[in-house]
Amino acid sequence: MNFEHLIAKATQLSKQKIAIASAEDIEVLGAVAAALKIGLAEFLLFGNKIEIEGILKEKHPDLLGQPGISIFDTGTKEEAAAAAVKAVRDQEAGVLMKGNLSTSILLKAVLNKDLGLRSGKILSHVAVFEVPGYENLLLLTDAAMNIAPQLEQKAEIIRNAVKIAESIGIKMPKVAPLAAVETINNTMSATLDAASLTEMNRRGQITNCIVDGPLALDIAVSKAAAEHKGIKSEVAGNADILLVPAIEVGNVLYKSLIYFANAKVGAVIAGATAPIVLTSRADTAESKLYSLALAVCTAPK
Repeated sequence: MNFEHLIAKATQLSKQKIAIASAEDIEVLGAVAAALKIGLAEFLLFGNKIEIEGILKEKHPDLLGQPGISIFDTGTKEEAAAAAVKAVRDQEAGVLMKGNLSTSILLKAVLNKDLGLRSGKILSHVAVFEVPGYENLLLLTDAAMNIAPQLEQKAEIIRNAVKIAESIGIKMPKVAPLAAVETINNTMSATLDAASLTEMNRRGQITNCIVDGPLALDIAVSKAAAEHKGIKSEVAGNADILLVPAIEVGNVLYKSLIYFANAKVGAVIAGATAPIVLTSRADTAESKLYSLALAVCTAPK
């Protein structure tokens, strides 16, 4: 499985409508153009209509007037976020996407008690990487939402990631709760949580996956490293999901994979009533397209 396969899978599903909050952005509209070209989805664009149409006229003039794209003029970025969230809540769209606005503005609309997309579950960021040299797609969580999750929050983060993994064809994903060492150390909370999550999985409190930790990163992804250290585990060297102990670890690992390993990435926020594409404004159109494909695969059918 790689992103080419993921996009092919997404285009075979029922076509989703994607609501984009503050769509006046060159890279966002580049991803829209690429998605429309391959029949991935249709789009509801909320934001400054003049700016959106200006970018389309300059970069993608063939998109103007196409039936797969609708533009809705909103005043402020807050209004664009609220309108896009409303479209998803009213089931006019199946996916929400962040455009040219801050994450805090979009999440405020998402988390609105009466008008948002709350599901009662924790929201968590799930990134999917295609890493050169690694056999399969690799999931990383949570690199963007939860700063220092406690044990039960980590269990929920795993459950969210498992659902994403299943939606892209990974059955019984292997989950590695990461730490600096493979042994339990009372002074290292990451090892204690990892051991507890492993036991919760064995007792059926975390299901549809195999959890084993604590594992250091090399042991989680390298069979050779696991064999060299004598670590015997179904997860060691075969991890599908890397669970990081805190946001700093996730953020550094996420960016290291992109900038040092030239990995391709797509990401969604899981745990809401619909998937949320929450990429960085610095991400390329290609990365945003991968995130759109991931979101389409994970959207309620």
